[in-house]
Amino acid sequence: WYIPFGVREHGMGAVINGIALHGGHRAICATFLAFSDYMRPAIRMASLMKLPVIFVFTHDSVKIGQDGPTHQPVEHLASLRAIPGLTVVRPADALETMEAWKIALRTSNGPVALIMTRQDVEVFARPTSWAKEFVRGAYVVRDGGRSPRIVLVGSGSEVQDCLGAADLLSFPVRVVSMPCRETYDQGPAGWKEQIIPNDATVFVVEAGVRQGWGDILPSAHVICVDSFGLSGPGASVANHFGISAESVAKKVHAIVEQ
Repeated sequence: WYIPFGVREHGMGAVINGIALHGGHRAICATFLAFSDYMRPAIRMASLMKLPVIFVFTHDSVKIGQDGPTHQPVEHLASLRAIPGLTVVRPADALETMEAWKIALRTSNGPVALIMTRQDVEVFARPTSWAKEFVRGAYVVRDGGRSPRIVLVGSGSEVQDCLGAADLLSFPVRVVSMPCRETYDQGPAGWKEQIIPNDATVFVVEAGVRQGWGDILPSAHVICVDSFGLSGPGASVANHFGISAESVAKKVHAIVEQ
């Protein structure tokens, strides 16, 4: 079944919760991430009732451009991550999106929010065993050696910015994709140390507010967007806020050379 709800996010969320409660169908709905605010009560109720509902949110950052700050989400990722029992997954490319859907479809004890980009993103190279680590919340996309000096951590399309920054830097850099922050944080300390060594200098790159990253990676330098967005071409807006390969590389150099 396909139901065109129109601009009725709260009603849409309530209806798919009802479909899930009735049983017999897997309920999925989709809208812009900035409009998750309108359906937050329904998302919260899905978590309270542990409903296997899938919420798909697109246009996930200031990079969407000319629609301006009303449509550019900045605090919404943090807001969704704050809901107990809601699994929030932000894939970085087509392959990660496929694995994110697998997680969503296999999850039967609560809702899942899939956070999708609007921009064109290339499928990047990664280790052959990456999918096994993806389900644990984070994995090494590009290895910077056994004891990397610098680790760049990104989610969603910002993984591409991390990879671009690593190409621009003159020393080895490890790049980590963290599609699900909370799942990573629940992992054993030894495994997390393998992904992000405690003695490395860590940079987090995410086009949203920094809230919560200090709990996950206390010593990390967070490159983020702590204000509302701007109207303009997506690349220009991203550059303005320092969410680009060149800007990230410059910030890493500035910290390392201190």
